Amino acid sequence: MALNPLPDRPTALQVMQDAAVIPVIVLQETAHAVPLARALVAGGIRMLEITLRTPAALACIEAIARDVPEAVVGAGTVRSAADAQAAAMAGARFVVSPGYTHAVGKACHDLGLALLPGVATGSEIMMAQEDGYTALKFFPAVPAGGAAMLKAWHGPFNDVKFCPTGGITAANAAEFLALPNVACVGGSWLTPADAMTAGDWKRITRLAAEAVALPRH
Repeated sequence: MALNPLPDRPTALQVMQDAAVIPVIVLQETAHAVPLARALVAGGIRMLEITLRTPAALACIEAIARDVPEAVVGAGTVRSAADAQAAAMAGARFVVSPGYTHAVGKACHDLGLALLPGVATGSEIMMAQEDGYTALKFFPAVPAGGAAMLKAWHGPFNDVKFCPTGGITAANAAEFLALPNVACVGGSWLTPADAMTAGDWKRITRLAAEAVALPRH
């Protein structure tokens, strides 16, 4: 699938606007990283969030950055400046955090890394905006209020774009993507653990293609 070229250092908004879904990926085996990334890219998904939740995560980011140039690999679950630094050294081109702190924001700015900061309240949105961030992750989206919360935020924060993550599935993604302040959603359903264990990369490519086809506002 032919995809438009991206700058070497995409902005957070460019990361969010590239496709309807950013896959939230938990990799236990470094050997799965490259074939998984290739399978997702083949389906039209190239923004890949590898969560820093496993010992293999940084090695997986490094492998994808080295061997799958068509992918734009990022690090998720970034909770500190040290996490951001490690992600950048491994080759990540964007990072995603479950919350927001000034220290993480400054580190990503200094590293030239696009950051999708996690927010769940109006105060957190305002804090991120004070530091120049207006493309934000709404997390955990469903437990924190879901589509109704995003609708409520659209009035006071109509200059913010969100990537809701947490509880998003193939069944409810369209409800979120229909909202004017949602650029994309994040979800783990594109990379089922059983498919990775079985090496069923065609299934993952099919799930990615279905995600790309989801309508957006």
